[in-house]
Amino acid sequence: MSTAERWNAIVVSAEDEIDLAEAALLIAADEYRELDIPAYLSRIEEMGAELRRRLRQDISPTETILALNHYLFDELGFAGNAADYYDPRNSFLNDVLDRRVGIPITLAVLYIEIGRRVGLLLHGVSFPGHFLVKCVVRDGAIVLDPYARGTSLGLEDLQERLQALHGSELPLQMVRQALTAAAKKEILARMLRNLKSIYRNRSESERALSAAHRLVALAPEAAEEYWERAAIFLELECFRAAAADLHRYLQLEPGAEDAAQVRRELAELEKIAARLN
Repeated sequence: MSTAERWNAIVVSAEDEIDLAEAALLIAADEYRELDIPAYLSRIEEMGAELRRRLRQDISPTETILALNHYLFDELGFAGNAADYYDPRNSFLNDVLDRRVGIPITLAVLYIEIGRRVGLLLHGVSFPGHFLVKCVVRDGAIVLDPYARGTSLGLEDLQERLQALHGSELPLQMVRQALTAAAKKEILARMLRNLKSIYRNRSESERALSAAHRLVALAPEAAEEYWERAAIFLELECFRAAAADLHRYLQLEPGAEDAAQVRRELAELEKIAARLN
């Protein structure tokens, strides 16, 4: 099965059938055509097995988290790439494994994958502005930041982060709402949106288009993904493809605030496409 076929199989899979590490590596396979995905999955499996061998059978979740943090960040040297945060390689799990640097979401994916292999109930959290991880424990949940070496964050810490984003004081209830566990497809979509944004900022439209294709396959009913892919098609002067995506956008969101403007743009695109016949 090709990587494209495997991706198409994943996007229609149930949540518990998705291997998050494999799916993240499939995203990287768009950039690395000869990527040996099974080899990287074996590396993750070996890391999990190595940590598991060191743990007592009666170890608590808190102690396991401390052991995971020590193993990943102290021994293996994984870290956030603050020096070059927008390097696309930070978004590819194979590069994170090779270079041992990444951004919050890719470090979180690695953290989740190693953690679950040692028995931790870890979930990604699409916290605004900074992806996090939470560990379900008997009396609640522990919120962790793999980008900051697995630091544990309290509600007040998280409230401060949200307030910094919004520029105003927010109630703790809003913080709790922001800690909802992210489904695996949501994690993959956020990875792809990050990558698409990075490529568009670097004027690498063809690479951005590849990420956009993956997003549309992942979320075929998400109108905004068609609108954004249309914009990339326009950058590449693919006028018919852009028109088709705007048509789809309007089908999905006929009452959108920008619907009138999109219809005008669509009419112009259809004129351009007619002249190209």
